[in-house]
Amino acid sequence: MMGRTIFIDPGRCIGCQACVSACRECDSHRGKSMIHLDYPDEGHSVASLPTVCMHCEDPVAPCAEVCPADAILVTADGVVQQADTTRCIGCANCVNACPFGVPKIDLQAKLQMKCNLCYDRTAYGLAPMCATVCPTGALFYGTLDELRAERPGVEVADSFTFGSTTISTGVAMVVPADRVQWPVPGGLPIVEVNGVDVR
Repeated sequence: MMGRTIFIDPGRCIGCQACVSACRECDSHRGKSMIHLDYPDEGHSVASLPTVCMHCEDPVAPCAEVCPADAILVTADGVVQQADTTRCIGCANCVNACPFGVPKIDLQAKLQMKCNLCYDRTAYGLAPMCATVCPTGALFYGTLDELRAERPGVEVADSFTFGSTTISTGVAMVVPADRVQWPVPGGLPIVEVNGVDVR
């Protein structure tokens, strides 16, 4: 896990879309949001889940590994960048390789789009746009120590299994302390909303 990173706390998400709107305002995204708000049980539950790039560390970014144009770079501090627009050929290999379903293809521009942890901000010590506007703290930017100081007893997961493959990520997911399984199976968070299990 990176030193300062995003911690996703799905139990706090109220689906307000503030993160989506803030991401759209970022200069480097040209009016498109790089964060997705997913509804895991739409129609049966109000549960929502912000989905950002998990910035895979081990194995290193499957999306970057399969890019035939070397368009997706990983910074020295572990941030998996959005595809370089001068190199991306819009093949969608990255979309198919990402176990978290994060990269999207802009079909008109024929370019890959994804969260880059607001690198234009975080490289200078500022929080990503999504975390600065989240009213409930479902998206927390900081260190694990800062998170635990604010939320004593919190547990986080940064390893997720997909079949026989375990992926360690730079971004972490807050999980209920009494329900922790390591690594989190299937890459899906263990989500509880108002005491109701919505897995």
